Amino acid sequence: MDGLNVLPLAVTMMAGPQIMSAIIFVTTPRAVRVSVAFLAGVAVATTVGTAITWSLASLFDLGDPGDSGSSGKIIQYALVGLLVAAAIKNWVRRESIQPPKWLGTLMSADPRKALKVGLLIILLMPSDIVVMLTVGTNLAQADANFAEALPFIAATVLIAALPLLFLLLFHHRAIAAMPRVRDWMNTHSWLINIIVCGIFIVLILA
Repeated sequence: MDGLNVLPLAVTMMAGPQIMSAIIFVTTPRAVRVSVAFLAGVAVATTVGTAITWSLASLFDLGDPGDSGSSGKIIQYALVGLLVAAAIKNWVRRESIQPPKWLGTLMSADPRKALKVGLLIILLMPSDIVVMLTVGTNLAQADANFAEALPFIAATVLIAALPLLFLLLFHHRAIAAMPRVRDWMNTHSWLINIIVCGIFIVLILA
């Protein structure tokens, strides 16, 4: 997998409710413990999800990565179609789209719930499933071993950890800034989703 694509893929994994969850957790009374549990969930879910997609893709002959008509490329083009449809849906419904209601329950989360959120927000989020499918397909098509997915996994966890790192490094500024960032993302979730789809489409087609 092209190392230059690792960071954009990780950003795509965490954009939307994923990073919003991380921001909410650093505004809770037990911010560090809850955030660490959330990061553990993200790390496990990303590792397991990528491993599963890589294992499944390795069972099939996906053809030459340079062949635009190969099975692997056709799968990626299908994913692009899904992303285009998702971007159009977000644009059409931009006036009515609201953040998931469960985000409002995270302020009272304990570490156990944060761990569960970290697991489910990766394994059940359609955008993350598409990213992991793409990573797994690329690795399998290039006959690469799973170790080559580790930079992608590490980058995803690092992006998820940014709110916590900001809190630890700039405590008072973070406490003041994070609620504003959270509120902005709540009201612009449709725009974030469209940007994520656009970035991912470029990565697949590049």
